[in-house]
Amino acid sequence: MSVFQTKQNQTGDNRLKDALGDVSERFITANPESHAAWRKAHEVMPGGNTRTVLHYNPFPLTMAGGEGAYLHDLDGHRYTDFLGEYSAGLYGHSNPLILSAIKDAIDEGMVLGAPNRWETKLAAIICQRFASIDQVRFTNSGTESNLMALGAARAFTGRDKVMVFDGAYHGGVLYFAHGGSPVNAPFQFVYAPYNDAPGMIKAISENAGDLAAVIIEPMMGAGGCLPADPAFLEALRSETERHGIVLIFDEVMTSRSAAGGLQQHLGIAPDITTLGKYVGGGASFGAFGGRADIMGQFDPTSANSIGHAGTFNNNVMSMAGGYTGLSEVFTPQAADDLFRRGEDFRARLNALIRERNLAMQYSGVGSIMGLHTVGHPIRTPADTTGEVPEKATLLHLEMMLRGFVYAQRGYMTLSLAMADEDLDNFVTAFDEVLSIHADLLA
Repeated sequence: MSVFQTKQNQTGDNRLKDALGDVSERFITANPESHAAWRKAHEVMPGGNTRTVLHYNPFPLTMAGGEGAYLHDLDGHRYTDFLGEYSAGLYGHSNPLILSAIKDAIDEGMVLGAPNRWETKLAAIICQRFASIDQVRFTNSGTESNLMALGAARAFTGRDKVMVFDGAYHGGVLYFAHGGSPVNAPFQFVYAPYNDAPGMIKAISENAGDLAAVIIEPMMGAGGCLPADPAFLEALRSETERHGIVLIFDEVMTSRSAAGGLQQHLGIAPDITTLGKYVGGGASFGAFGGRADIMGQFDPTSANSIGHAGTFNNNVMSMAGGYTGLSEVFTPQAADDLFRRGEDFRARLNALIRERNLAMQYSGVGSIMGLHTVGHPIRTPADTTGEVPEKATLLHLEMMLRGFVYAQRGYMTLSLAMADEDLDNFVTAFDEVLSIHADLLA
């Protein structure tokens, strides 16, 4: 790189830094109540935070409430919610059918300590919609579901190792980007490259006799909204079957892609599927289900059953809200419509980016998408090298000031509560921000 190019880059970096400083000051000035609440929270929670992903710079807004597709904060600002509780907010904030079902369930008693009238209904509709799920059990979160699925696979196969993919995320204790996390669950992990069939096959062949399971999202969610190539997943399905390895699809996020999840679009059946997020109707929820012979290990009437505990596994709020959501709101047709709307919305955003020849793009599947501040094709987490987080932060704060909430890294989801006007308004605001900062985003 020449001296001239180096100076050009330094000038661009300084201008981006200045623009980010300006928008941060405007954000701070506009949100004094949220700023004060964040500072107060530091007294009793480290960093004023109890859920890491909700922190962003310069500080997170404190939301006072929500209705439909909208949120309002402590300072009285109204936002259209494009974060959607990281895909758990599929139904919006106040769906009347779900609220009524949860209220009715609560009115009949909250902590029954027994089977309730909702759980079998919810289990039945899940098994009906997912062709690969013969039987299902409930948990309290997607993370817990993935842990139970891995445990089930290890017990079923009598093997110990688990294959994961570089850059993957399956919950707070199953994080595999940047070398993993010190709080990861203590399984014996084998790492394989994502969307690399030869590399994956090599990793399986070298560990086949010890591998209990392979766990994968058919689209990496927190890992960047990167869809797995169908041919890669087909090869993975073939290899796991050949070696007697349990294939787990983590569809905690992607299950919204169709009535039967993203696996329905792909035509690939895993041995176990894990669910979470929206399936509880907005209440805490997780589930894992699959082949009857694997799930049968948890049958308490059998001689050698495996225990599966969880005080709130079948809590009436999640069971009632979940069943009502799937049976009356998120119908198969509603799932197809939302998928199409998400595909169209992402295409509109990328068209605006291409018009200005910016080094950015949105990736994703259906109603889940993520921003990348590089222009070259992205198939794997390694392809995101060279991203400029400051560009994503600049866009995020500018859009927040215009009344749109999403994750600072650029992650977004659509909800059933959104009107076409909400999407149009976002596109208009995004176009405006790109126009203002095009030279910094190129």
